[in-house]
Amino acid sequence: MIPIIVSGTPRSVDATPDTPLLWVLRDNLGLTGTKFGCGMAQCGACMTPVSAAAGQKITTIEGAQGKAVKALQDAWVKLDVPQCGYCQSGQIMSAAALLADNPQPTDADIDTALDGNLCRCATYQRIRAAVHQAASTMRG
Repeated sequence: MIPIIVSGTPRSVDATPDTPLLWVLRDNLGLTGTKFGCGMAQCGACMTPVSAAAGQKITTIEGAQGKAVKALQDAWVKLDVPQCGYCQSGQIMSAAALLADNPQPTDADIDTALDGNLCRCATYQRIRAAVHQAASTMRG
């Protein structure tokens, strides 16, 4: 059993140490907001072993909360960002981390922060606009 803390809840998962955290979240814990993308380790999500997360705090899209997350979710809806929606949880999580550190990001800041999240539908312009909208909402 490997202990991890997922979105504030202590969990013990029955998995081998080299099982990707992605599969533990999706298959063992039923948290399907975390998506399997390219399978080629471009963002690293499929490569992190659960053993690297042992005893660590992990926040998934299901447990994400706070002013930035709410502002981003509202902006995503208002600006009709998603097409297929596949990358959206990763985009929102990365954008929330950006806004926590940088409440007034430039286009370059956004592009750099979200660079590891691939959007198959190429809605990058709408994603960037939504991050700017969320930042503006947060500044209020």
